[in-house]
Amino acid sequence: PVIIAGTPGTFTHAGTENLLALVSAMAKQYHHPLAIHLDHHTKFDDIAQKVRSGVRSVMIDASHLPFAQNISRVKEVVDFCHRFDVSVEAELGQLGGQEDDVQVNEADAFYTNPAQAREFAEATGIDSLAVAIGTAHGMYASAPALDFSRLENIRQWVNLPLVLHGASGLSTKDIQQTIKLGICKINVATELKNAFSQALKNYLTEHPEATDPRDYLQSAKSAMRDVVSKVIADCGCEGRT
Repeated sequence: PVIIAGTPGTFTHAGTENLLALVSAMAKQYHHPLAIHLDHHTKFDDIAQKVRSGVRSVMIDASHLPFAQNISRVKEVVDFCHRFDVSVEAELGQLGGQEDDVQVNEADAFYTNPAQAREFAEATGIDSLAVAIGTAHGMYASAPALDFSRLENIRQWVNLPLVLHGASGLSTKDIQQTIKLGICKINVATELKNAFSQALKNYLTEHPEATDPRDYLQSAKSAMRDVVSKVIADCGCEGRT
């Protein structure tokens, strides 16, 4: 199963209707479970418009707000989305790094509080919870020290699927350990972009005469596909529905 997640910038670039039509066509062609998901969306009106267009999975990110305001903003989205049978993810705690236009300095990042996570989940009615346990958006200069004991405590307090953002560059061992402790959805973006862009640069360096996108994009897409295949294998999702 694959979830294709798009930030607000992704949807602006490609167009909501275009993305939904493409994903729908791919799902019919390949006969695999496939969903498109709103990642790190912050504006209610934007989410509502995309849900009405057919999106069925949403992340409302109000993690930058104080706890009570985070609850209020998320609950508003949950109440709306559940009328359309749309799944809602929200984040408690805050990851460092940059995602789309949102930049969080490492000094401002903070981990998820397990007891607070239960209150948050019960007050909002969310369907899944994104947790902060030491990952960050972007690639790592050195291997991150993930707080597995915190994740285990969150799992004991919260009976919801847990989500791990910032998984680009994590070791297979760390990914599999987080899954054992309750992570049900893994977000990978930077690693895909890096593979695509590096393969494209390499091809154009080796073939400076290339002008046909069908040629030079093929190697880039292949490199990105290899990373996706590895992540799916690392998560133990190969051949599963």
